[in-house]
Amino acid sequence: MNTGKTLFAQLMDFLPWTTFGRCVLRYRGDKNVRTLNCAEQFRVMAFAQLTYRESLRDIEVCLSAQEAKLYHMGFREPIRRSTLADANESRDWRIYADFAQTLTATARRLYANTCVLAPQSDRPNRLPATCTKDMFIPRPGEGNLK
Repeated sequence: MNTGKTLFAQLMDFLPWTTFGRCVLRYRGDKNVRTLNCAEQFRVMAFAQLTYRESLRDIEVCLSAQEAKLYHMGFREPIRRSTLADANESRDWRIYADFAQTLTATARRLYANTCVLAPQSDRPNRLPATCTKDMFIPRPGEGNLK
C-alpha cells in the first residue's frame, strides 16, 4: 500500500500558494464562500486539465471515483458539479489570470537561457546541433514565430 503523497499532490506542492493567496485576497475571491474555496477550485480545474476532463460531469465522476484519495489530493470534501459550476460562474477570473502571470514570469526566469523549440511543420523532427535566437519562443510583443 502506498503511504506517500499522490502524484497530483506532489505536483501541487510546487506551486507558490502564498502568491495564490495574495491574488485571492486582492480580488476578495473567498468572500462569503462556504464550501469550495479558490484554492480547491484551482486544484479541481488543474486536475481536469491534467486528466483531459471535458465537462463538469466528467470532472465530478472522475473525482468521485477517487473519493478515498480526495483529502490527500487537497480537497476537504467531495466535489459536486453544481458547486463547481457556481464557483466557476461567480469567481473573479482575474485571480487566476494574475496567478498565471506569476507562474509565467517564474518559468521565463528559470528557462531564460534554455533553447525551447516551437513545434513547426517545416522543421525536421530532430534537434539541431546548436540553438539560435530564432528558435526561442518570443516574449509577448516580440512578434510571431518564424
